[in-house]
Amino acid sequence: MVRKVGRYYVYIMFNNRAKATYIGVTGDLIKRVYQHKQGKFSDSYTSKYNTNKLGYFEVYNEITDAIHCEKQLKKWKRAWKYRLIETMNPNWLDLSEGFFTIGATPDLNDVKFSDI
Repeated sequence: MVRKVGRYYVYIMFNNRAKATYIGVTGDLIKRVYQHKQGKFSDSYTSKYNTNKLGYFEVYNEITDAIHCEKQLKKWKRAWKYRLIETMNPNWLDLSEGFFTIGATPDLNDVKFSDI
């Protein structure tokens, strides 16, 4: 079996009122967040609940690890997810602010909070 190694992100999006969250996995966090913000998939959960703010993310080198984390987080209670978001983002800011500004490059290297 060939192992796919690279940069993979598990991320949590939320809406304005933090009433809804969405957990996903991607190989391109900036592109995926942009798709969420643009409502790229009109029939999707993220479009329906307007979960277009990046609240949390982790970085993995292997896709299997990222998918495993995503599946585990999706089983968590809402309060646990909120506490996890608050470890990285206590003020519930949109962490993608500045992603899409000309010349801005977010620092996504070596961020991993899976032990929290």
